[in-house]
Amino acid sequence: MASMNRAEQIRKIQELCFACVDLNLYLDNHPEDKNAVCLYNSLGEQFEQAVKAYEKRYGPLMNFGHSRSDCPFQWIDNPWPWQREFYE
Repeated sequence: MASMNRAEQIRKIQELCFACVDLNLYLDNHPEDKNAVCLYNSLGEQFEQAVKAYEKRYGPLMNFGHSRSDCPFQWIDNPWPWQREFYE
């Protein structure tokens, strides 16, 4: 993740999040699928690591207790994901 730029890191986080949600839906109907459970756990860990790497470099990605902040509060220090300068 260190060699990726900000937009690439966000894209990877989005991809991992989508895969986890998709597998979660599958596992709701196939809870005994051991391979799917293993994949879900692996992707969940990759997602967590990707978020941590992003936050270490750019600051909090989520608020409301999902991401820790240094003092002063960092949630407002960077452009929001929907702002153009976020991708520059």
